[in-house]
Amino acid sequence: MMDLVDLSPALHMMAMGAVLAAGPLGWLWLRSRKALPVHRLALLTGLTLFLTLDLVLFGAFTRLTDSGLGCPDWPGCYASASPMGAHAEISAAQAEMPTGPVTHTKAWIEMVHRYLATAVGVLILTLAVATWVLHRRHQLPVGPWWPTATLAWVCIQGAFGALTVTMKLFPAIVTLHLLGGLVLLALLVRQTVGYRQAERGGGRMRLDAGSYALLAATTAALWLQVALGGWVSTNYAVLACQQFPTCQGSWWPAMDLAQGFELWRPLGLSAAGEHVSFAALTAIHYVHRLAAYIVLALLLALAWRLRSALPRQARLLALLAAWQLLSGLSNVVLGWPLVAALAHTGGAALLVMVLTWALCEVRMARAAERAGVPTAARTRQGART
Repeated sequence: MMDLVDLSPALHMMAMGAVLAAGPLGWLWLRSRKALPVHRLALLTGLTLFLTLDLVLFGAFTRLTDSGLGCPDWPGCYASASPMGAHAEISAAQAEMPTGPVTHTKAWIEMVHRYLATAVGVLILTLAVATWVLHRRHQLPVGPWWPTATLAWVCIQGAFGALTVTMKLFPAIVTLHLLGGLVLLALLVRQTVGYRQAERGGGRMRLDAGSYALLAATTAALWLQVALGGWVSTNYAVLACQQFPTCQGSWWPAMDLAQGFELWRPLGLSAAGEHVSFAALTAIHYVHRLAAYIVLALLLALAWRLRSALPRQARLLALLAAWQLLSGLSNVVLGWPLVAALAHTGGAALLVMVLTWALCEVRMARAAERAGVPTAARTRQGART
């Protein structure tokens, strides 16, 4: 007779996520119980966006503290719903390797990350269901397919989270998991902007073709740079270059680009099973650094071009560009301290959000103009250099 699959850890995780999500949902209901349903939906979207950003940062904290395998199975911890139920197993693993991947502290960090991820999933599910319900009764500024796509994506993100553990921190999977979290942020920003524009009564700006092209190009370059940064972090290549602006005393250090960017391989090994060389780690680090110069120049140029049409986004882009430069330098010259590493990841997430915000503002304003939607707001051309 076949053994039945033990679903209790998964069910306990779902229950924990529901309990954690009940707090933000209860606060939202108390704050907006007299508001219109559409306004409550807008608040729920903004709250979910904020907590998703927190989750992305805590995920970075989990990775940077080497806690990704603090519980080496999924979704529970040694088939238990929490590290308390796996105390004996964790103690045995910690006694064998006191600084290894499994310790009581790392187990708790990993499980808290899973609990938070489940809670965000519950919030996104609530958002999708509420949008569909209200869609039948009200004309919403955000269609129900956006939260539905967000719900589908958070399920995919959960699958990548499981693979991160079961495939033992496979670099390509970990990098995709990071990118997936940023996609979630972008989807929620799109919905938040939709509600904000509806409150203002439509679009309020137009960009000239050059500024819009620069905005699109900068956004694409940033996503590529985030992927490169994730590849640096997941391969532990940050310390391959501990000088700036040179690397290992050279403007062009010895690099193995082919091995460094061999994407499908286990952590620390090549596809052939050999240890990844230092020259490969140098290539991973230095390519990210060279690309950073390009992205920094694009961000500053874009901030200048948007200073009239989108002044708030322009100021944020300039500030975040400086933030990323300083936090990136701190990682190099200070030996990858945790605070600087978290600051760098947070800055990247905020850049994704601000650029998505700007793109959505412009595209929605264009769509409103094509549809002939009236607006009392002043139309402004993008500033030219």
